[in-house]
Amino acid sequence: MISPLKAYYTEGQVEAGCDEAGRGCLAGPVYAAAVVLPDHFHNELLNDSKQLSEKQRYELRPVIEKEAVAWGLGIVSNHEVDALNVLNASYLAMHRAIDNLKVKPEHLIIDGNRFKPYGNIPYTCIVKGDGKYYSIAAASVLAKTYRDDFMMKIDKEYPRYGWARNKGYPTADHRKALIMLGETSYHRKSFSLFNYQLKIEFPG
Repeated sequence: MISPLKAYYTEGQVEAGCDEAGRGCLAGPVYAAAVVLPDHFHNELLNDSKQLSEKQRYELRPVIEKEAVAWGLGIVSNHEVDALNVLNASYLAMHRAIDNLKVKPEHLIIDGNRFKPYGNIPYTCIVKGDGKYYSIAAASVLAKTYRDDFMMKIDKEYPRYGWARNKGYPTADHRKALIMLGETSYHRKSFSLFNYQLKIEFPG
């Protein structure tokens, strides 16, 4: 199968693709990644992380890390999300990911339609860019898998919230646990954690 993804947006420049994971979660940090891939990089499996299975994402992670010219992660805690709001937290996570690149990019391509400038580096926002450009897809895989690692780790601390399965997203089981057990130190207090419109049938 020929991948529909493109190798670059701006030819002849050091270009980093950026994406984040965890914006819509009720618990845990926002993770972001920035990835610089070599010219004419190609991988038939790599795609938007949401289109891949968990197994495929974890298979791709070491390939991306090995073949990338540079890659970096950025993490913004749930407490910082509460202080900044989640949109600004996602910008900060991407800035921190770019900070951690071992090479300075000359251009940034960002998944989505908005971004806060990083210094004087030119950038282009691309809606659904993780399904259009390899470097953004690679960033989406790294951000997603490293965030999933964190959520599976804290699931051992608070096993009744189902974070190993729901990764902090607002599933019915997660909301039920919140109503029954209350908040944890990993929950985002600025989010609407309790949805009392949710119909829950408790066992008798």
